Amino acid sequence: MVIFLLLGLVLTAVAVVLGVRTLAFGQLRRRETLAQIDVYGFSGSEAADRPRPTLREVANRAATTVGAIALRWQADRRQANLLALLRRAGYYRTQPETFLGYRIGAATLLPLFWTLLLANGGALGLKALLVLCMVGGLAWILPTFFLERRATSRLQQVDREMPELVDLLVTTVEAGVAFASALQLVARRVEGPLGQELRLALQEQNMGMTIEDALQHMLVRIDSVSVRAFVQAILQGQTLGVSIGKILRDLAVDMRQRRRQVAEERAQKAPTKILFPLVLLILPALLIVALGGPLIGLVSNLGSI
Repeated sequence: MVIFLLLGLVLTAVAVVLGVRTLAFGQLRRRETLAQIDVYGFSGSEAADRPRPTLREVANRAATTVGAIALRWQADRRQANLLALLRRAGYYRTQPETFLGYRIGAATLLPLFWTLLLANGGALGLKALLVLCMVGGLAWILPTFFLERRATSRLQQVDREMPELVDLLVTTVEAGVAFASALQLVARRVEGPLGQELRLALQEQNMGMTIEDALQHMLVRIDSVSVRAFVQAILQGQTLGVSIGKILRDLAVDMRQRRRQVAEERAQKAPTKILFPLVLLILPALLIVALGGPLIGLVSNLGSI
């Protein structure tokens, strides 16, 4: 028995020595590699002291991995629609895999966290299970809902800003500036989503793309009525050789008429929309204030009889 104990101690000591030697050999090879990097003219300290990934980067990697696995079971058309929705919402750096991974994580982790809060060491009832299902469903639906709301709001803002952009282009082009140069001058002064899209289109042009192709890509990212009319008018003017100034002036008039029609349509819808809060909220409060006192007096008089 003592022999086996001594043999075990010896083997343990040998294993510890070999482990320490392996670690020391790894450190030695690391120093030699850094020395070779310094010989080639690069800083070995920068290669050694790489910043650690932040919590957000780790979460993005995990979400991207989960989303990539989930996207394998979806059709290519749904992936393309999700990518187009992200671009319309202004999330150019967010990939569909990352967004879908965050949706899956929210729909999975939030019910699990809620389960830990509700359990308290006991079994969950039917109401708790219904609440968990509701939390999971909301966690799955709400990201897409807010993304669609942001994309819709962004498109509406672009439609509101497009007539002012066309007016600036008309003034610049009629002053003798070429259309591409006028677009660059105007893009520096336009803020909001429209300015972002214009600057992105100009960056694509600077990378070697023609202005027509860059505008078509902008139409793919933001497929609104005003942007479609603007891009089609510019493409037709470039193809047919018509004066860009005249086309833009006519386009500005059409856009302002369309914006006036949209405002009139919203004004006509206002009475119908206000009917629901009027019936459900305002009228019940008026009835309580008007008939509450007489009803209470009537009930008290009937009770005293």
